[in-house]
Amino acid sequence: MHDTVGRDLSPLIEDEEDLSLAGDLRQLADEAKAVAHAELTFQKSRAAYVSTASRGIALLLVVALVLLFFALVAAVVGTVIALGPVLGLWGAMALVTVVLLGGAVALALVARSRLSRMMKIVGGKT
Repeated sequence: MHDTVGRDLSPLIEDEEDLSLAGDLRQLADEAKAVAHAELTFQKSRAAYVSTASRGIALLLVVALVLLFFALVAAVVGTVIALGPVLGLWGAMALVTVVLLGGAVALALVARSRLSRMMKIVGGKT
């Protein structure tokens, strides 16, 4: 016990501080790896969401365009038929055209709403 009374303990304290610093640096590196892994997982899930949402939006837009095409065909056919002597065909042509255009507009608005919601979720501009 007399040996430790006369000795200087400062080198032992410095060694312990170095070990603590090394441990802290290892812990910091481990935490950085965990954060990087969590960020990668988050970005993957974000990309998967955008992919799924984009597919649905594209499908709605395609259906809207198909309905618009049929509305134009109905308008052309209805106009040709309406040029005939029977005036009642105008009403049928107008009804079919308005219904198809209304469906196309409704689907386009739903697609726009979904696109806006997707952009808000992924942090883009609206």
